[in-house]
Amino acid sequence: MADADRPQITLITPPTLDLDTFPDQLARVMDAVDIACLRLSLAARDEDTLGRAADACRLVAHARDVAIVIENHVLFVERHGLDGIHLTDGARSVRALRKDLGPDAIVGAFCGVTRHEGITAGESGADYVAYGPIGETALGKGERAEFELFDWWSAMIEVPVIAEGALTAELIAQFGPVTDFFAIGPEIWSTDTPADTLKALLAPLG
Repeated sequence: MADADRPQITLITPPTLDLDTFPDQLARVMDAVDIACLRLSLAARDEDTLGRAADACRLVAHARDVAIVIENHVLFVERHGLDGIHLTDGARSVRALRKDLGPDAIVGAFCGVTRHEGITAGESGADYVAYGPIGETALGKGERAEFELFDWWSAMIEVPVIAEGALTAELIAQFGPVTDFFAIGPEIWSTDTPADTLKALLAPLG
């Protein structure tokens, strides 16, 4: 696959971080694989915990010219010098947050498996739309974002699209020609060598 057509990578953090070890682990992954964006996907609801994690991850990402977004916690964007927001509730808040955060902030929306939700998010000012899961998972309703959705989107819509959820090397090979990004996180962090796991996962892209 030519570099111009090669999907970029959004790296998703684990839901819980050990700040004594994770920044170094994150740095090793980013030094091994070209990452376009880091997404903070944190389970914590404590402001101090979230803030310290955001600061630590921002330092690693920005040192490598990698953008960093946080899921849903809008006030953290400006407060912690992040590049934008990743919304997990589809198109609902995109228009308002685009206005609040301004034209330079990244505003992305996860739209599940619903084509219409993604179109609405794009029309409302989203910089990208994410669909998933594309792989088999028992999580949620068990629905999958099918290949046909990405095939149609890549032909018809200019807003970049992200494929995510239960990714395998086989799915990356299949979806590579019809997606702009893959978002990867859970697939690698549970392994002993996340950087090597990520490289193996992306091998089909060449």
